[in-house]
Amino acid sequence: MAATTETMAGTVQDTNPLERLRDAFNRLGQQQKIAFLVGLAALIAVVVGTVLWSQQPDWRVLFSNLTEKDGGAIVAILETQNTPHRYSDSGALMVPASRVHEVRLKLASQGLPRGGLVGFELMENQKFGTSQFAEQVNYQRGLEGELARTIQSIGAVQSARVHLAIPKPSVFVREEQKPTASVMLNLYPGRTLDGAQIAGIGHLISSSVPQLPMGNVAIIDQNGALLSQLKSKLSDVGLDPTQLKYVRETENGLINRIEEILTPMLGAGNFKVQVAADIDFSQNEQTAETFRPNSTPETTSIRSRQSNETANINQVAGGVPGALTNQPPVPATAPLTQPALGNVPGQPAKPGNIQGQLDSAGVTAPLNPVGQPISTSKNATINYEVDKTIRYTKQAIGNIRRLSAAMVINHRPEIDKTGKSVNKPLPDAEMKQISELAREAMGFSKERGDTISVANAPFTAVDKTESELPIWKDPENISYAKELVKYLMIAAIIAFLYFKIIQPSLKTMFEPESKADHEDGEGGTGPFGGVGGLPGITDEEGATEVKIDHYGIKVQKARDAAGADPKAVANIIKEWMDPNGS
Repeated sequence: MAATTETMAGTVQDTNPLERLRDAFNRLGQQQKIAFLVGLAALIAVVVGTVLWSQQPDWRVLFSNLTEKDGGAIVAILETQNTPHRYSDSGALMVPASRVHEVRLKLASQGLPRGGLVGFELMENQKFGTSQFAEQVNYQRGLEGELARTIQSIGAVQSARVHLAIPKPSVFVREEQKPTASVMLNLYPGRTLDGAQIAGIGHLISSSVPQLPMGNVAIIDQNGALLSQLKSKLSDVGLDPTQLKYVRETENGLINRIEEILTPMLGAGNFKVQVAADIDFSQNEQTAETFRPNSTPETTSIRSRQSNETANINQVAGGVPGALTNQPPVPATAPLTQPALGNVPGQPAKPGNIQGQLDSAGVTAPLNPVGQPISTSKNATINYEVDKTIRYTKQAIGNIRRLSAAMVINHRPEIDKTGKSVNKPLPDAEMKQISELAREAMGFSKERGDTISVANAPFTAVDKTESELPIWKDPENISYAKELVKYLMIAAIIAFLYFKIIQPSLKTMFEPESKADHEDGEGGTGPFGGVGGLPGITDEEGATEVKIDHYGIKVQKARDAAGADPKAVANIIKEWMDPNGS
């Protein structure tokens, strides 16, 4: 009966998991207990810390280089909105990455950050009774602040300051002075402004201030370099960024045309091409008026013709004055020769003229048999058309004056008799063919003075280890490596705590049963009690296949014992309930 009582008591005690854990923990030595507890606490702390660290938000910079006034105003708004924030080691204000854009938009709607600049909001707080001088000063301060804010919107400009010198207006024209302006630019590291941007800032200032000429705007950077003077010099010599860009595009286009035709023939990387283009950007306008003389009369055109012919007959009385003059002349004794009547001396006789008449220059008059003085004149004026050519010529911009091309071709690798790879130069015929192809591809013109040079030389292998940045120096790889090291260290700590402290302790606490326990059968008890105290059933090779529910087996045994001998079970329970323990 006593044995049965002990068996039942052991069965009930073994059903308590805390008792079993206590028994297993008591198997450890004093040092093993301390090590087990410390390792278990450290493992729990590492796991919990890792979980909390992984749940921390990714912080991003909201604003940097804030003034004290802007920083205080922004922090007050963030605390009002319950937005997490903190400061980095460099003094930048940081918020969770998921809320960066949201917070920036909310702050921008309230005009923050102001950057220490005061705009036209200064005019909103005007007090009654302010003097005209104070109003003018506030207006100038507001205008300077607004211009500085506008300039800061340029990508390369980190901050800007604008100073305006606006003279007082005068009623005297001789004493009138033009306003002047000075602009101080603080550029981001590694950023610069080109000529067009500098001119844009100058035009912005001059257009915002009345009667401010462009030449009165001075622009400097944080190094004190006068940027406005640089723009003026570039404009004077005619340098234009768009023209330089056009030259580069023209050269790159010619290089691509040559490479496209030679790559299938030589292979990529076996040749290099460079082209220099001389572009004429001058603008010439010419008007020419040319006169050509009339060479042949047959092809000439008569503009106008004017002819004038006159003939005069002078009749003069002859003879001695007196009575003999009125008498007829004595018949001639010898023949006299005179021109035919009606004909003009020196001209061919005109048919149809009757003797005794003059027909010349449209005048018809009778003539006496005796010759009379005749006076004739003839004038002719003819105006011919003169050839005239007017030519207006405007030369196009961007004409190519001259092209120069240089090509270097690598030696061709070949296998010699010994099986080694050697580089040999290309044949002259192939080099000539390559040169002709390059000429046609670039549009070679001998009249224009173009030149091309083709050389065949072995290429030198480039050591990529020196030109490329090492992997361990790449900033992106460094950041990845830092994150990986963090996780590896956490994993190493967890593995060390588990395999070196926790697992050996667990093996000691729950050591496997010996063969003697297996031979005891149902009468043996293990660390957890039950049939042989086994955690499971083992086969001949000692491998555990099925784990047994020890608690169910013990309960079933108690039921069988109660069914077989109810009185004994009742006595056992009575003894348990006896307060005196008798």
